[in-house]
Amino acid sequence: MSIPGCAAWLETPLGRYLIDWELAQVDARVADVFGFHAIQIGLPERDYLRNNRIGFKFRCARSGDVALISDTYELPIASQSVDLVVLPHVLEFSEHPHQVLREVERVLVPEGQLLISAFNPVSLWGVRRLLAASTGEFPWQGQFLSVRRMKDWLALLSFESQPAVFGAYIPPVTPPRWIEQWHFMDNAGPRWWPFAGGTYVIQATKRVRGMRLVAPAWRDRRARAKAFAPVAQRDPVSIERNIPE
Repeated sequence: MSIPGCAAWLETPLGRYLIDWELAQVDARVADVFGFHAIQIGLPERDYLRNNRIGFKFRCARSGDVALISDTYELPIASQSVDLVVLPHVLEFSEHPHQVLREVERVLVPEGQLLISAFNPVSLWGVRRLLAASTGEFPWQGQFLSVRRMKDWLALLSFESQPAVFGAYIPPVTPPRWIEQWHFMDNAGPRWWPFAGGTYVIQATKRVRGMRLVAPAWRDRRARAKAFAPVAQRDPVSIERNIPE
């Protein structure tokens, strides 16, 4: 990964705590996404496609142990060729987040699925970022993106977004024992301050305006034949004869 300090942070108790929550959320959402091609862009140290059953899936990043090394905003992938894209913490650390989303929209097939994970600025993690951004340490040097802004960007590209799910409500503390002590907030957070989790996962579907699903020709012919088929009618006289007195 090209982001300084990312790999080391992922191995900390705080990093594992946050990424484990995200992986559980993504696992539940990619399990029923089918197709031919799936790609994870960014964060190659963790496998966000591990629970997906698409046959051809791979990871892409600017560096690291990946199948495809590429800039995330300029993908060497054919248009409308990918069924599922996962973007774990790419947009808030990209110099061209809008272009990244445009590339994702380009490579996705119509009705293709996109999953994004990102740090939430409206949270204790967002407050920590304001205090520690000048240090240049991961993840506090990133530009945290709100769910509202993310949905606006997706809507401009004709994505239909589902409600975001939030997690990691504890303060971004480092000592493991403090993380354990604050775990009660993960139970209270979804009830009392549901939009204040440190991270969120949002799923979106690529919609194509004016697109109409076309049924196979044999199905159309069968439907038309059935609709206009003559219906045998019985003689009214014989009907009356069968009516019991």
